[in-house]
Amino acid sequence: MRAIIPVAGLGSRLKPHTYSTPKVLLNVGGKPILGHILDKLLEEDVKKATFVIGHLGDKIIDYIESSYPSISSEFVEQKEMEGLGHAIYTAIPTFDDEEIFIILGDTIFDVNLKEVFKKKRTALGVKEVDDPRRFGVAVMENGFIKRLVEKPQNPVSNLALVGLYYIADSSALKKSLTQLVEKNVRTKGELQLTDALQMMLDDGVKIATFPVDGWYDCGKPETLLSTNQYLLDRESVSKNFDSVIINHPVFIAEDAEISNSVIGPYATIDSGCKIDECIIKNSIIGSNALISKSLLENSIIGSNAVINGMFKKLNAGDSSEIDFY
Repeated sequence: MRAIIPVAGLGSRLKPHTYSTPKVLLNVGGKPILGHILDKLLEEDVKKATFVIGHLGDKIIDYIESSYPSISSEFVEQKEMEGLGHAIYTAIPTFDDEEIFIILGDTIFDVNLKEVFKKKRTALGVKEVDDPRRFGVAVMENGFIKRLVEKPQNPVSNLALVGLYYIADSSALKKSLTQLVEKNVRTKGELQLTDALQMMLDDGVKIATFPVDGWYDCGKPETLLSTNQYLLDRESVSKNFDSVIINHPVFIAEDAEISNSVIGPYATIDSGCKIDECIIKNSIIGSNALISKSLLENSIIGSNAVINGMFKKLNAGDSSEIDFY
């Protein structure tokens, strides 16, 4: 089986971090988003992968080749951002297996894929959501998908597609993707994967679903931080420091230098950081950041950033009103 992982997105909602770092290489819970995905694939014995790259693609190639040499990797470039359907279409030359597994590069998931794969039946990961208008959704009939709708304004189903697609017959998807591009079928201005999958349904292909309860989005600052919390709840990593209070769960890299500070809960401190006289909680600190005299909460600090704060001492009388800017 081959995994197809689109990682060409610009990560607009995570600027300014994604100006210099691909979204999928942002640290969450102690390693890049993409690292969590690849670890899960290796657990499921998926050792071949195609990466659809674009923005800062060289950094993604370097990371995969240095950190995951056991994965047989191919890279294709999506030169124009025409939608997810176009991204997967770009990867068609690498479809060398009957089965493929498509996973979005900014989604961390927790699901038993062995149960999905062993059935040898095309199936899409779904999760019930309160507001399906932001997602593609599946309309079901007799245990199979009857219809797929991309971001419906009048919700017809609350079963959202969460970015996991097991395709048992890649040739059927190849046919639909080719038709999608040649006929320039667009929804909301883009070539959508859901439209190609709908073409498969129209051709008589049966598509089932599988539930994904553990689905963690990393596409926005608030969801990146909530995913960081989930991962740290599963595993807290730190060492002892003099004059430092650690409130677990946290991830602190082995070579991080911390003094006179309170760290956590839910703080990720990446490699090479130097932190002094700080309180940091529910935050992600990128590699080689230098932070002093700062109180950080609900914050994301990029690699090599320098933050110099200033704590204040106050003696304020009754009915005082003080504003800091």
